[in-house]
Amino acid sequence: MSKGHHHFVATLITTLIALVTVGIWAYINRPDQEPAWPTIIPGFSFSPMRMQHDPMYKKYPSAQEIDQDLALLAGRSHAIRTYTVEGVFAEVPRLALAHDINVTLGAWLEKNEAKNKIELERFIEVAKANRSNVVRGIVGNEAILRADLTADQMIPYLDRARQELQIPISTAEPWHVWLKNPKLVEHVDFIAVHMLPFWEGISLGRSIDYILMRMDELKKAFPGKSIVISEVGWPSYGRSRKQAEASLANQAIFLRRFIDRAIQENFTFYIMEAFDQPWKRKLEGAVGAYWGVWDVQRQPKFELQAPIVQTPQWKALAAISVLIAAITLGFLFIDSGTLNVRGRSFLAIISFAASTLAVWVAYDFLIQYQTIDTAVVGILLMIGMIGVILVLLAEAHEWAEAIWVHSRRRSLKLMRVDDRLLPMVSVHVPAYNEPPDMMKETLDALSRLDYPNFEVIVIDNNTKDPAVWQPVEAHCTQLGERFRFFHKAPLAGYKAGALNFALTETHPEAEIIAVIDSDYQVTANWLRDLVPQFNSEKIAVVQAPQDYRDSKENAFKAMCYAEYRGFFHIGMVTRNERNAIIQHGTMTMVRRKVLEDVGKWGEWTITEDAELGLRVFEEGYEATYIANSYGQGLMPDTFTDFKKQRYRWAYGAIQILKHHASQLFGGNHCKLRAGQRYHFIAGWLPWIADGINLIFNLAALYWSLAIIALPQYFNAPQLIYSALPLSLFVFKLSKLFFLYRTNVEASLRQTLAAAVAGLALSHTIARAVLAGLVTRSIPFFRTPKQADTAAIWKAIMAAREETLLLIALLLAASGVHWMTEEQERERLAWIWMLGIQAIPYGAALLVSLVSGMPRLPARLIGPGFQNRTPEAAEG
Repeated sequence: MSKGHHHFVATLITTLIALVTVGIWAYINRPDQEPAWPTIIPGFSFSPMRMQHDPMYKKYPSAQEIDQDLALLAGRSHAIRTYTVEGVFAEVPRLALAHDINVTLGAWLEKNEAKNKIELERFIEVAKANRSNVVRGIVGNEAILRADLTADQMIPYLDRARQELQIPISTAEPWHVWLKNPKLVEHVDFIAVHMLPFWEGISLGRSIDYILMRMDELKKAFPGKSIVISEVGWPSYGRSRKQAEASLANQAIFLRRFIDRAIQENFTFYIMEAFDQPWKRKLEGAVGAYWGVWDVQRQPKFELQAPIVQTPQWKALAAISVLIAAITLGFLFIDSGTLNVRGRSFLAIISFAASTLAVWVAYDFLIQYQTIDTAVVGILLMIGMIGVILVLLAEAHEWAEAIWVHSRRRSLKLMRVDDRLLPMVSVHVPAYNEPPDMMKETLDALSRLDYPNFEVIVIDNNTKDPAVWQPVEAHCTQLGERFRFFHKAPLAGYKAGALNFALTETHPEAEIIAVIDSDYQVTANWLRDLVPQFNSEKIAVVQAPQDYRDSKENAFKAMCYAEYRGFFHIGMVTRNERNAIIQHGTMTMVRRKVLEDVGKWGEWTITEDAELGLRVFEEGYEATYIANSYGQGLMPDTFTDFKKQRYRWAYGAIQILKHHASQLFGGNHCKLRAGQRYHFIAGWLPWIADGINLIFNLAALYWSLAIIALPQYFNAPQLIYSALPLSLFVFKLSKLFFLYRTNVEASLRQTLAAAVAGLALSHTIARAVLAGLVTRSIPFFRTPKQADTAAIWKAIMAAREETLLLIALLLAASGVHWMTEEQERERLAWIWMLGIQAIPYGAALLVSLVSGMPRLPARLIGPGFQNRTPEAAEG
């Protein structure tokens, strides 16, 4: 297909998904016609705090600010209800009179008897001084509910106020407090009741009927007693509470429905409340700040007459999400001409979903009232969200390119070359303290190579015991002049140092350097099949996959084998499309001249193979990869060694990213193409995410402990921040299961085994990434072969860190569940999140236990994999 056709298809798909996205936004935000807000209502709860005010620290508004707020309510409310006469609030009745607003005056009572007496006397004094517009008095606000006072302790305060004043007196409590304390009714002139169905977890749909039901109960319990709803409202933001959801639309719908019904029922009521009070989050959590009809800037929060939509700014948010998705998709479609319609559509759906989620989370964050602590936590969570989305997009891109393509652009095709034209190959076998019998088998396989012109250099560095290396030296002598053995001690540089030494001893005519690990047994056609690829001067590296011959030895190795295959049959295949494979230190070939020109093997890094491959790419050369197996080695025998190997790979990846940052991120001039940069950064992004995830888990444990110990100050994070890691976890597992069944051709059990083995390494990778970020180097450690297998206790100890984190996360989840009364959605999501985050640690313990049972048969994992047969060579 032409580029023009690809652009047309990409544009069409982007446009269609964009229209669907906007359509979804529009459907969710379709207008909802509710009863109109009347011109004037009976009353508002009035606490004129602003952003900088906090009564807990005696930071009150000025009389001028209060007067401005009263002016805003003038003509909109017959009355206001206050809560205290402390300080400037004693001036409210006088200021309200100027705006023709009546006042239900409040006195704040608490546990301190002396303060209560002062407050009550001041209350009486203010009421007497403002007889013209103080129409009611409320002594105490939920003091009995808070257990600051008992009903018996409250009665004397009520009696004193009723004795001194000629206005109706009551105290304000929820409906159930009145029903539980009938004697309290004998000491009030009216029942001041709070009707706040949100706090009781009542759904929006049931809320109005619920209030009517409770009002009927009070009327039946106390016939003839007038009832004033002294607080009624719904928050516009915050955590859900059972069936009750806090949102701006729900607040608008509730208030407009309630006011319409309350007027029909002839209720006297005070809307809770006129203005948002950010300081109240300290008492009630995030939801406490958002009960106002006006926000803290004194702007109306919702439409009073027009139809209500869920998100008034939805058109702007939809436009932003479409723009971000289109830009993201543009990047993902760069150099993706082989993607078919299904692949492009998949990426479009993921991109638009991710951008919509990101825009919504950003909007949700920005509409909150921010303090320094909430802003810092919010920004960190936003950064985490961006990281999750980037990982998700990278995973989605690999998923699409692994399966939904028309064809492969850079498939390696075998070719036949006349023996006289084949270059000489020098095969290097580095070794350190390896079992002699194993090495003899490796060398015997090399001696059977069907290739006319090659040599084998075995370099044993730093093995101390002559009984280990001398038998190998003798075997090389037996195999003939093609095989040369060197023992060097001391020799610095670990494996890279050994390979550089071998390079100095390489035959002058050798043009190709091939490297295998000391445990690999190659097939006879390895060199003959792959060396002809170097006929192209652009090719500097030819790579075959790592493969293993001991997968049927036991269940542990079968699990490891399943995990290894994913990268070599999925990741390496997609990377090869953009000339961005990871070079490996075994089953690899490199053009000698290029190897010497770029500076040989890097002795500063513990992953000298991958680092060399990147330097080769930086010089503009190409590499090619074939997924067919040409040699098989041995896997780690224990979970400890399995972890050490992956730790080395992950630590080395961070070393490379740091060392080559300027080249990868475009600072230094080099010949890397955009696709190569992308794969080297995005390919290691999931490992970096594991490192960040470890920090997240530790923070989650501390936060959970705070939720359990101090529930009045700490709550579960917003639902979205629990949903993000859960979504990424599910997406990655879905991708693994899908691609393993299609590209790796694994059975269900093998796929599950690969998933468990991969998850088991998460903590190891996380530690390696974090260590790589803060340190420059660590000692090279080899992966032992044919080592003693671990006993059960050793296996448990091999996963002790993971086991401790598993226990901690499960205890945290249990504690949050059992130690808190309310199980709102945010808390339930947090509990689920803690449980999901515990799975990789549980997987580590399971895999370690399996490794401690070497007699557990491999058939439990499934039948062996079938290696792919190379395509026929072209003559």
